Amino acid sequence: MASISKAEKAFIQSSLLSDPPLRADGRGLIDFRTIALESGIAPIANGSARVSIGRNAQDGGGGTEVVAAAKLEVESVGDGEGVDGGRVACSVSCSPTAYPLLSPNALDDLQHDMTSVLNATLSHPTIRPTNLGIIPGMKSWLLNLDIIVFSDAGNIFDAIFMAARAALWDTKVPITKSVQYRAKKGETQAMDVDTDETALVGSALDTRQAIQVADFELPDYWDEGEPLDGRQAWPVCLTLNLLPTLHFLDATLQEEASVPLKLLVFYSFPSDATPLLRGMRLLGTGVSDLTQVKSLLKDGEKYARNVWVALEGKLKDEDFRRNQKARERFLNR
Repeated sequence: MASISKAEKAFIQSSLLSDPPLRADGRGLIDFRTIALESGIAPIANGSARVSIGRNAQDGGGGTEVVAAAKLEVESVGDGEGVDGGRVACSVSCSPTAYPLLSPNALDDLQHDMTSVLNATLSHPTIRPTNLGIIPGMKSWLLNLDIIVFSDAGNIFDAIFMAARAALWDTKVPITKSVQYRAKKGETQAMDVDTDETALVGSALDTRQAIQVADFELPDYWDEGEPLDGRQAWPVCLTLNLLPTLHFLDATLQEEASVPLKLLVFYSFPSDATPLLRGMRLLGTGVSDLTQVKSLLKDGEKYARNVWVALEGKLKDEDFRRNQKARERFLNR
């Protein structure tokens, strides 16, 4: 978070409001800096990704850098916070080197604010993946999505949501098989019996008790699993930086310090439905009216679609690259 003088603030605002608008790096008002994305960076995670915005091409320094990792763990339904069908829990941590001017208490407050924005959007039941359930009413997957901010050179919320969506896209859910524990006649030692769901459908004269599933197992330990359901529901974030007569995208730290108000919009674009606004936030000390917000939402939808299409193409390229690399590694064994 940058701290600038009144003179610097006035200079940046007057440059943005000039005709044509001027930015320090020569970009247009709706142009992004260079964005780099890489998935599968954490081998022990179920899904991971790294996103950087505005990194220096010569030495790889500078810019905004965010790493996201998704980890699945089993939790019991009805015992504690477990939810039937699974749930998603998000958290954001900031490296002290990303905000060297903040005190520990201020850094904690910033992490809490970022976590609340991310968690309120991605943990909502309407976009929860459908394959997080294991045993109905008994066990389910808890998906922990952890975000780490290593450096902040502006536009941090866009980077956080890009990294989160890429990590969820990369996440694989282990395939499970239900089992039951019971003992044969004359034996006290329990044994594992695989449940066959088709065997539970019998005639009306069958007086045997229905088999109750007690636990689960992984049929293939080495199988990574299946992708998370509902990829089209995970939104991207677009930050509109507002000045009295215009807005611009992908602000640097100095530009962010010069604007009184920011509008965060969260959009998803299902292939078989109209665009969905998943949420919005106004940040800053400025004010805005309903007419301006409606106009900004229309513009934000257009910009967010461009980000969505570019991110979708990159994620598919990453899938192809990793699958090809895995095949080559298998053939060269």
